[in-house]
Amino acid sequence: MKLRIFTLALAIACAPPVLAKGPPPPLSNAQIKTALIRESISSYPGNCPCPYNTASNGSSCGGRSAYSRGGGYAPLCYPKDVTADMVAQYRAR
Repeated sequence: MKLRIFTLALAIACAPPVLAKGPPPPLSNAQIKTALIRESISSYPGNCPCPYNTASNGSSCGGRSAYSRGGGYAPLCYPKDVTADMVAQYRAR
């Protein structure tokens, strides 16, 4: 019985301390903008949501992208496209 108690005490003493993990740090505005841009591009049904994407034939989308064309679908492609209100809505999720 004493051996079991001694072994248990030794195991507890030698065990690494368990650190309590708090909530993860909040995302920065830049990280949120990147996430919103990624979501916007992935939800676009075609091949060329942004000018910097490549078309199915491997060429750059450029002016053929949905971002460059007027009207219709307007994906978020650059951080400047993401408004402060969009960031606030993302944080509220």
